[in-house]
Amino acid sequence: MSYYSELCLAMNLLADDERTVFIGQGVGNAGTTMSGTFEDIPDHKKIEFPVAEDLQMGVCTGMSLTGVIPICVFPRWNFMLCAANQLVNHLDRLSLFSDYRPKVIIRVATPSVAPFYPGPQHDDDFSRAFRSMLRTTDIVSLVEEEDIVAQYDKALHSPRSTILVEYTDAYAGDIAKAKGEDK
Repeated sequence: MSYYSELCLAMNLLADDERTVFIGQGVGNAGTTMSGTFEDIPDHKKIEFPVAEDLQMGVCTGMSLTGVIPICVFPRWNFMLCAANQLVNHLDRLSLFSDYRPKVIIRVATPSVAPFYPGPQHDDDFSRAFRSMLRTTDIVSLVEEEDIVAQYDKALHSPRSTILVEYTDAYAGDIAKAKGEDK
């Protein structure tokens, strides 16, 4: 198996749960490195979202309060910065001042910087910074491909929200092979 194929398996595992829905940019349409991992997900489980990250996180938090488990997708950490208000002040803190226990699975990537450098506004890994800000949300770095499915399964069954951090350097070559571009 490869990093990319493990991500596809993990997304299918999540989709098999009737409570899950996938929300974000590139979920229902192509356009991000992650997009191909949603190809086998039924269309009724995917909500393509506009570039409105703060709104996206707020919608996911609200949906989670109804029993839905949103898989909130951000193609890059730098995009998720725009959702920090909703993530830190609402999703992460709501259980500290109320009886609500929101649960969202957040998928975010640290992009590759070669062969194409995306620029300094798109190349960061903010895992350490967010670990210091969050109190009730777990952050898991998906460094090894053999951990991917198990960590997504753990996030699905955990009562807490979880951010799963991917590294597109680890699967960019797998995408090229799948498309026949590695020749």
